[in-house]
Amino acid sequence: MSGKDFFTPLYEVAKLVNASLEPTEVLRRITEAVAKAMEVKACGLRVLDKSGKRLLMGANYGLSEGYIRKGPVLVEASGLDRKALSGTSVYVADAQTDPDFQYNERAKAEGIRSVLVVPLMVEGKPIGVLRVYTGEPREFSDEEVRFLEAVANLSAIALENARLHQALKQDYDLLLAHEYRLDDN
Repeated sequence: MSGKDFFTPLYEVAKLVNASLEPTEVLRRITEAVAKAMEVKACGLRVLDKSGKRLLMGANYGLSEGYIRKGPVLVEASGLDRKALSGTSVYVADAQTDPDFQYNERAKAEGIRSVLVVPLMVEGKPIGVLRVYTGEPREFSDEEVRFLEAVANLSAIALENARLHQALKQDYDLLLAHEYRLDDN
């Protein structure tokens, strides 16, 4: 897959991030754009819960409902996610047999073979992972890894922007409520 132009899909992802502060829709469209650009079976984006112990599905494209509901992705039980959350990209040649992949049997039932996982980081701290899944064994080129890392960075920005927007909105609403009470006196 060497020589593929990733600039255009990266530009499209950047436009998605800039177009909305609604993270659910942005992330869903990002996973779709990634799966199509990389010509993979599926793409999923998971975010850490508040405890930092579980990865919750934020968005996906190409995964069945059965696979999505297979059970919790526990950081402690998933070697590949532990590695990714430490800040490095992780490649799994065969998710059906790799001991670092938490749900080997579910991967087999879903027809997943190779997986590439990259971290989502904000200010040097992990907030989740972005994964691509293939239906056949596949190695990923350096360009594909860099593309997925760039998209993960943009996705982390989208999530952080949405979080900051929500916090700002709450602060603004509190300020208005306070001013309203002052006006009543």
